[in-house]
Amino acid sequence: MTPKETQRQAALDYHRLPRPGKLEIRATKPLANGRDLSRAYSPGVAEACLEIKADPAAARDYTARGNLVAVVSNGSAVLGLGDIGGLASKPVMEGKAVLFKKFANIDCFDIEVNESDPVKLAEIVCALEPTFGAINLEDIKAPDCFIVEDICRERMNIPVFHDDQHGTAIVVGAAAVNALHVAGKRFEDIKVVSTGGGAAGIACLNMLLKLGLKRENVWLCDLHGLVHEGREEDMTPQKAAYAQASDLRSLDQVIEGADLFLGLSGPGVLTPDMVRKMSSKPIIFALANPTPEILPDDARAAAPDAIIATGRSDYPNQVNNVLCFPFIFRGALDVGASEINDEMKVACVQGIAELARRTTSAEAAAAYRGEQLTFGPDYLIPKPFDPRLMGVVASAVAGAAMETGAATRPIADMGAYKIALDGSVFKSALIMRPIFDAARSAARRIVYAEGEDERVLRASQAVIEETTETPILIGRPDVIETRCERAGLTIRPGRDFEVVNPENDPRYRDYWGTYHELMARRGVTPDLAKAVMRTNTTAIGAVMVHRGEADSLICGTFGQFLWHLNYVTQVLGTGGLHPVGALSLMILEDGPLFIADTQVHPDPTPEQVAETVIACARHVRRFGMTPRIALCSHSQFGNLDCVTGVRMRAALEILDSQPRDFAYEGEMTLDAALDTELRERIFPGGRLDGPANTLVFANTDAASGVRNILKMKGGGLEVGPILMGMGNRAHIVTPSITARGLLNMSALAGTPVAHYG
Repeated sequence: MTPKETQRQAALDYHRLPRPGKLEIRATKPLANGRDLSRAYSPGVAEACLEIKADPAAARDYTARGNLVAVVSNGSAVLGLGDIGGLASKPVMEGKAVLFKKFANIDCFDIEVNESDPVKLAEIVCALEPTFGAINLEDIKAPDCFIVEDICRERMNIPVFHDDQHGTAIVVGAAAVNALHVAGKRFEDIKVVSTGGGAAGIACLNMLLKLGLKRENVWLCDLHGLVHEGREEDMTPQKAAYAQASDLRSLDQVIEGADLFLGLSGPGVLTPDMVRKMSSKPIIFALANPTPEILPDDARAAAPDAIIATGRSDYPNQVNNVLCFPFIFRGALDVGASEINDEMKVACVQGIAELARRTTSAEAAAAYRGEQLTFGPDYLIPKPFDPRLMGVVASAVAGAAMETGAATRPIADMGAYKIALDGSVFKSALIMRPIFDAARSAARRIVYAEGEDERVLRASQAVIEETTETPILIGRPDVIETRCERAGLTIRPGRDFEVVNPENDPRYRDYWGTYHELMARRGVTPDLAKAVMRTNTTAIGAVMVHRGEADSLICGTFGQFLWHLNYVTQVLGTGGLHPVGALSLMILEDGPLFIADTQVHPDPTPEQVAETVIACARHVRRFGMTPRIALCSHSQFGNLDCVTGVRMRAALEILDSQPRDFAYEGEMTLDAALDTELRERIFPGGRLDGPANTLVFANTDAASGVRNILKMKGGGLEVGPILMGMGNRAHIVTPSITARGLLNMSALAGTPVAHYG
């Protein structure tokens, strides 16, 4: 097969396998027995019905309506395909529903309607109001789409949003805001020439007017040339609003001196000669798909200083509606908005534009590896997989809805709302909140052993932006600076953070002297100490903490855990500090679960197990949780005399020898630890109330295996490993850690010892 045929087959297989389509419906409540059935359906369902009858607003509390959107289309203007009808448009609408769920956790039904009459189509949509919290109109041809939206907006008390118009306009608006920022121009001063008098083109011009563009500076062209006063051919009221009093007629004539070309028409409309007639630093939005009005390479050849956007993913600055519609609906639904008004759209524009001017998130960088994601001519708008879009855009939209009176359920605490939004995309955000709050109470110095690693650099940027901590990076300054620049980070060594250069640092003599003093009676000669302080960044970082030049060390982004632990223990294992165990927090769909010891003691003694249990209780409380600890084994409450059973029973005796201020129980199997009903049948009257939230295993093979299975197959997100017993002076991560994982560990390391318990 040719490459094109291969791509076509891959796309078909994606939609067909392993089961047809891209959507399914799942129950959100248990339906396992007669009791559940009586509540889900008759007779219990009647109670919810009566509550809604008495108060229609209660539908949000008792049904999915408050988080349910309909994507409605008659398939009369499917992007790139034209009028293909409702049935053929269904894969597109299913795709739209998937994007709603993926990017904003909004449930969505796609509804394809065989109705070409816009008034009748509007009546069908209006009749759906009891089912949905909002309506997304999609792929309806102009001018019918204007009629449908106007009728629905007038008659319905829920948001109605034609994404082809307004979604495109919002993203174009955000791109224009930032393009003008780069070009050093203002909306009030620029001349805009647009091709395309359809729904999207008109909506984009309307949005640019809201952002400050002057109506008299807009020159709209279509297949018949300039839209001018007195023209009758192929005119609509929407086009007529932009008619110019001019004798000029062609695009070639009106493009002279234009600052912004806005193309939503077809391929080849804009020629290189026309580009040369535009102003300096011309802004060219060639958005026709799949072939733009002018290819970016041709535009750049004609005007090297051009700022270019397209609708394609294989060029920089893709104008993609997914940057907008999931998040504007998220904000609108969360405040029970009765409409999506102009102020909410402008808030969306400003939120998207502002986010692009920030440092790129590590998650977006990972999703678009190899691309330069630094704000500038080739990066005007964020990437769709930037997880910060949810919190930034949805909260801006919700705030605008409240300010304009469109919200029926105003949010009292917008700060908490923003945190909740971030928590829905950053799985660690909510549970890490107490840690970040505690970390802000003191300015601690965190030294990173692998300071040249891009993940460390991104984490350091976030540490500077989000905490009061001071990062110290061990590495070569020139390498660090180059990698910061390449990654699009604004931080620089020497200005924003301190660098310790192993190859040439004025403190080198002090460092090897300190290390030799600590290790002289353990076989380390002065020459060996010198070599270690030139090559071993973990040992260097530990010496800095020992000398009081840093408060905590983070290492382990490459290499083996126990190798790093050896040097941490050598240097920092004094004054009663010693490694107790490694605790991993796994954030799962149904809540957090702590696992220990995943790294430190391969086969711990009963005393070490008991010490690990006590340390776990202390650390679990740091996350604002009440520890419920299960000592896990193949044995179950004394029924086997296997090695792990004997070990855990001995640890239990040690724990029972003194009063404890936390709940623990054992030894037990994993299912008994997590299933309260099963545990009660096997061992009624135990000390644990509810499922365990902390699992302590009898060896690292079991603990690490469970951790890795949950991470790789269970979708768990790890925070850790947290090195217990070292007084928060060092933490050793694993090579699989992400930049956000390092940020979380930095917050843990940045917590003052007083908060450590």
